[in-house]
Amino acid sequence: MLYLDRNENLYGPAPKCYEALKQVGVEELSVYSREYSRGVKSKLSERLAAEFGIPEPQILLSEGSEDMLKQAVHCYLGPGEKALCPAQSWWYYQRIASEVGGETVTYAIREGRDAYGYDVDEIISLYQKESPRVVLIASPNNPTGNSFADEDLSKLTEAFRESIVVLDEAYWGFADMSNERVARLVGRYRNLAVLRTFSKLYALAGARVAFTAVGTGLSRLTKFAARYLGYNRISESLALAALDSREYYLDVSRKLQQDRELYYRFFATCKGFRCYKSDANFVLVKIPPHLKSPLQQYLNDEQIALKFFSEPEFHSFIRITLGTEEQNHRVLNAFSYFLSLGHSMGGAA
Repeated sequence: MLYLDRNENLYGPAPKCYEALKQVGVEELSVYSREYSRGVKSKLSERLAAEFGIPEPQILLSEGSEDMLKQAVHCYLGPGEKALCPAQSWWYYQRIASEVGGETVTYAIREGRDAYGYDVDEIISLYQKESPRVVLIASPNNPTGNSFADEDLSKLTEAFRESIVVLDEAYWGFADMSNERVARLVGRYRNLAVLRTFSKLYALAGARVAFTAVGTGLSRLTKFAARYLGYNRISESLALAALDSREYYLDVSRKLQQDRELYYRFFATCKGFRCYKSDANFVLVKIPPHLKSPLQQYLNDEQIALKFFSEPEFHSFIRITLGTEEQNHRVLNAFSYFLSLGHSMGGAA
């Protein structure tokens, strides 16, 4: 079975990550980290702080960005308080507020001709009306794949100064691997947390390691997230090896960008289909509604798992995780054969 339904990076981690695993010994397995004695959380947080130009206390570590997302909301949201989040996004955004008795208010992501987009003025208007305690922003967003431009992010964070703002950048790196804006944003906005993960681009989903850069106003979260016995030393060594492998990941990012274009071109020739532009390692595709069931059955028979949505707003959509070049060609060949069987806008032959 080819699993292209969970946005994993199937190119796998850099060779240096495997070398790091070979170096794991008794100390990494049986001895706690001693980095706190040096006044830092870990070698990883120290390295990230240096790379981003951010003081080490403002770099927080977590078991994947899901962990820090939960911590941030649980730390700041109380019963009856509101969290503002995107409507067409990861379902967990709308669930997390309820875990602490909070309420969720959603803002829309608008469907365009070939891409989804945010209406920044509309989001700000909703924010002013609802006065949420916490605001969640995803860039790129899952499953629509769209991102905020830098000027729009600045406009939003400026308007949201009275709230805790969590910017989830889990899908960073598949369109642009620059880091400059993180230090600029957290330096300017005291209540901002920028989440990054090693699960997606760095292909370390199984290691469950992520980091967050926070503004100086989030000292409560900094204390809440502290782990005084340290972090998973094996995961940290894998993350450090990944950071040492920039050229490898630049190559992976370039390959995935090329294959995104391959999907755009293919579906542009398929009547009734629409593939939306994406900055992530997946594409969202609208399909003719009557093809959903036969297509899902056909792909299942072909041992290909894609994300078929059950949510009403995406009822006639699928999300395709980008695999390796060979895997992507396998998917497109399967679609070609399926359509050659006589499936069309008018129904199956």
